[in-house]
Amino acid sequence: MMKVTVWNENRHEQGNPIVSDLYPTGIHGTISDFLQLEGFEVRTATLDESEHGLTDEVLNNTDVLIWWGHLAHGEVKDEIVEKVKQRVLNGMGLIVLHSGHFSKIFKVLMGTSCDLKWREVGEKERLWTINPSHPITVEIPEYIELENEEMYGEHFDIPKPDEIIFISWFEGGEVFRSGCTYTRGNGKVFYFRPGHETYPTYHNKQIQQVIINAVKWAEPIKKKHSVYGNVPALEDLTQSKE
Repeated sequence: MMKVTVWNENRHEQGNPIVSDLYPTGIHGTISDFLQLEGFEVRTATLDESEHGLTDEVLNNTDVLIWWGHLAHGEVKDEIVEKVKQRVLNGMGLIVLHSGHFSKIFKVLMGTSCDLKWREVGEKERLWTINPSHPITVEIPEYIELENEEMYGEHFDIPKPDEIIFISWFEGGEVFRSGCTYTRGNGKVFYFRPGHETYPTYHNKQIQQVIINAVKWAEPIKKKHSVYGNVPALEDLTQSKE
């Protein structure tokens, strides 16, 4: 059974009644619930737990890590970010949601500012599927329509994605690369844009299906990884030196 950890800074839920009403068990709790119904083994972790809930034991037993953060990116300890980075390079999948684009872990894996334009007025978003043969789009229609969302607009300062899965159009006229995949080391990374905390985005069944699909896609490949450094020759080199 695939092991998934859902990480959330869990700050909006503590101070904003709109968010706590929408997500009474936290954004992490809502995501955890629908992933468990899909049959994954799921645990949650939050910022204020010891080691942000991402101990060596947790990380070493996580196949795919989901990350949601916004208010407190700077409070995430650099040593924890480095541990997460190494796990991704070693094969753990990483799914970064919404404002996690500014998280330390996403920025260090991308190597760019990851900055963008934004506007929060609750406008309509159409999330267009532009790579319909990709596994992340299984059971997803031509577009997902969200009645109210925060706008993110281009230019999105990220490296060229391996694949672009979704592009969003917003009522105000902007567009955005809303579903992007990357390979980092042996790990797969998926950035998925929707999910502003004051809107019920993670209760939307189609958004849930994208995240479920992304978890399956990001599952680590079961293989023996390359050994780096000085290695013995595969062939006999004694004659070549005579």
